[in-house]
Parts: sequence; C-alpha cells; structure tokens
Amino acid sequence: METRSRYTSATLLLEIAGVLAALLFLGPFYFLIVNSFKKLKDILLNAASLPETWAITNFKKAWVAIDFPVVFMNSVIITSISVLALVVISSMMAYRLVRRPTMFNKLLLTVLVAAMIIPFQSVMLPLMRITSLFELRGELYGIVLCYMGFGISLSMFLYHGFIKSVPLEIEEAAVVDGCSPYGVFWRIVFPLLKPITVTVMILNVLWIWNDYLLPVLVINDAMTTIPLAVQKFFGQYLRKWDLAMAALTLSTIPVVIFFLLLQKHIIEGITAGSVKG
Repeated sequence: METRSRYTSATLLLEIAGVLAALLFLGPFYFLIVNSFKKLKDILLNAASLPETWAITNFKKAWVAIDFPVVFMNSVIITSISVLALVVISSMMAYRLVRRPTMFNKLLLTVLVAAMIIPFQSVMLPLMRITSLFELRGELYGIVLCYMGFGISLSMFLYHGFIKSVPLEIEEAAVVDGCSPYGVFWRIVFPLLKPITVTVMILNVLWIWNDYLLPVLVINDAMTTIPLAVQKFFGQYLRKWDLAMAALTLSTIPVVIFFLLLQKHIIEGITAGSVKG
C-alpha cells in the first residue's frame, strides 16, 4: 500500500507538471487566436480577454493588405523545394558516410556536426557578400541553396544515426539480385527511412516556414514570404496587432494540417525507434 501511495503521488506530480507544460506551450496559441478576432483597441486594453464578437473582419483586411494568396504560395514553393532538396541530399550523403567509413568521410562527418554549433548571426555578413558575389539574391535557387547549406548538417546527422540501424544484409541480398547502387538506396534503404524522413521533414518545414532572417537577407519583394509580409503591420509609429494576429493565424493553419497528416507516421517513428533500441 505504501509503494502504491508513493507511485500515485509521483504520478500526480507528473500529471500536474504535464498540464503546466501544456498550458505554457498552448498559451501563445490562445493569445494568437483570441486576438485575431478582436479590434486593436480591445487588444491594447486586455489581450487575454475573449472578444465581444467573433468577427472575421481582421482576416479579410489582412488577406488583402499582404496579398495573402501570393505570399502563401511563395512560402509553399520555397519550403517545398528546400525540404525536398534537404531530404534527398542529406539522406544520400548520410548513407554514403555510413557505408563508406573512410578517414575522409569521418572527417567530413565531424565538420558537418561541428557546423551545427555555429550561430547564424555570425555568418550573416559573409552570407550577404557570397550571395551578392554569385548573384544569388532575389533568385529562388539562391534561397534554396542557403537553406540547404544551413539545414544539411542536422538533417544528415539524423539520417546518419538511423541508417546505422539498417541491416547491411538487406543491401547485400539486393546486390546479389542485380540491383544497382542507386537502386539499393532508393528501392531498399530509403523506404526503411520513412520514420526519420518524417522527422526531418517536420523539423525543416517548421524552420523554413517560420524563418524571417534568411529570407530578409536573400529574397526580393516579388518572393516575399508570410513572415516578411506580416512585418508590414509594424511601423515606426503604428503597430497593427489585430491584422498581424489574423495573418499569423492564417499562416499556422497549413502547418497544423501538415502535422496532423503526418501524426500517424510520427507515432510509427517513435514506436520503431523504441523497438530498435
């Protein structure tokens, strides 16, 4: 009975901590959604209160003010191409580094992992010089190459750890059956990487979709993404919090849908990882 009492008390404390953590993370979403339906004066008076009327006026104004369909498609195109490139390049690179553990590959792995500790702010000025020198600014391939450069280390590192758990015998059997090296990877190995691929996609989608610093340095007005467009609501003398909240609420909807669609695969990835462990 005493052991059961201690277990119950510990469980209760964990549940309380879980609820508090959930409130901490869900709090910003509450303020975002609630204030997107309120007038500016009501937000300034009490940002935590519920709106008197749940009107969609702010959404209509924000939709027109930033030309939401255009900036939305810009964000979709940049995010999709960048994430696809990161998945393809980082998975192939990680596979090569795992299956060919030469001294050069080990050194390359060390350099890529060490690159993750370099803060982005420290390379902003060199990045501006490089993008200007190679005429990458204002071009779609320029922002994609930048995202590949900054995202390849983490993506490759995640793939590297997962590929080491893939049995080599499967690949050897495929080679005996006449499968080419590229066929072994794309037909045999890559389908087994679905759990970690989903993880890599989610991490990079959240990063690129919400990123502000890199686009503001590289892209032009014609390629404005949602984070850059929302900045238009904040001027020197006026801050349109009502329209900004509405625009940000609209921008979170695709990410939430993306997460819900991949939720099943996320759970499968966690289960697969625990079984392999």
